[in-house]
Amino acid sequence: MGSAVTTTDPAKTSTASSRPGYGQLLRTRGAWTFLLPGFAARQPFAMLTISIVLLVQHTTGSYGAAGATAAVTGVAMALFAPYSGRLADRYGQRAVLLPGVLVHSLAGLTLTALALAHAPLWVLFVAAVPTGASVPQIGPMVRARWGVTLKDSPLMTTAAAFESVTDELTFVFGPLLATALCTAVAPAAGLLTEASLTLVGGLLFAAQKRTQPSVAASDGHARVERVSALGVPGVRVLIAAFLGIGSVFGGMQVSLAAFTESIGEPGLNGVLYGTFAAGNMLSGVVCGAIAWKAAPQRRLLVGYTALALAASALWTAHSVPLLAALGLLVGMCIAPALITGYTLVEGLVPAGARTEAFTWLTGAVALGQAAAVTVAGQLEDRLWGGAGFLVPMTGTVLALLALVTLRSRLAAPAGSRTVARGVGHRSPVAVD
Repeated sequence: MGSAVTTTDPAKTSTASSRPGYGQLLRTRGAWTFLLPGFAARQPFAMLTISIVLLVQHTTGSYGAAGATAAVTGVAMALFAPYSGRLADRYGQRAVLLPGVLVHSLAGLTLTALALAHAPLWVLFVAAVPTGASVPQIGPMVRARWGVTLKDSPLMTTAAAFESVTDELTFVFGPLLATALCTAVAPAAGLLTEASLTLVGGLLFAAQKRTQPSVAASDGHARVERVSALGVPGVRVLIAAFLGIGSVFGGMQVSLAAFTESIGEPGLNGVLYGTFAAGNMLSGVVCGAIAWKAAPQRRLLVGYTALALAASALWTAHSVPLLAALGLLVGMCIAPALITGYTLVEGLVPAGARTEAFTWLTGAVALGQAAAVTVAGQLEDRLWGGAGFLVPMTGTVLALLALVTLRSRLAAPAGSRTVARGVGHRSPVAVD
């Protein structure tokens, strides 16, 4: 995987760069060897939160206790994920995954047993920490493998879009599966299945050694300098942007549930959130099919401005059709921001620190979501119905201010090796 990229016929190269489609992406040699096990391995991640909520609510009778336990898991994941990514960059993904999936499965089983035994809430909090801290970072690892497989290809933007759509599919099917298991089989079935799938899927993904990034070399000659992704100024700016995106996910989850409950139609919660997710998926598909000419820095600023404006209108919605339309619009604005942010990592971060960078961004979304769930819940309880929608507005506006103020840090330093690896800033090279 560390070998030099072969330049092919210029005519073919031009065609590839002008039409960087999904078909071409999925025909990339070796892609399916990590895509299929990667999809299976990341599915449990989308099941974790709802499985914890349903189990703890069943055993304690309190949604507050259930939400708090799930929030502890999310915060632990957000705080420990970057260190997992750093270890994967330094020692290899397989070396991190093998013990990681074992620890996570055992921690999940322990949390299940404690909940069923009606352990005190503080004990559940303690058990939730290793459960969240050991969540395998499959999504960032898949993105890092795309970076190795595609290198300088303009298909990197398409790959980022494909991964965003895959994440959305995961978060559509995962919660549905977990809910069905917890309600139709047993309250503990969701978390037990999550732990089992994590173990099996993680081991299958770890077995794909040929496509994992090298830990010894970088672009072909020089040794990779061991730097922290957090030391790159642009990564810190992107973390702020992704925290704002997390505030949208968390604020929407709580506020939509509260809104549908207030109108006596709790069953519409799934429909409204599904509409929001559908908008995200749809724009992600379109975003990956476009051969972008604008620089990714500019695309991020424009896309994030649209997201902040759409999120700022949510609190004004007082009917189901209007809220569905606004939710669809907000969802359509999220995918371009996520995709462009992940694409920028390729040009900002040295190859030896990209898995860590991706986990910082993933962790930022999780941390923003956990904070938003907590704050939005408090606003819904203490203020008026729909006050929770102020959280997505505030989170995205603050993140937009940070992006605008610090936008110069999103450009790779002139003369650095990573500039040549940025998408759309050099003559395209076709990859077999």
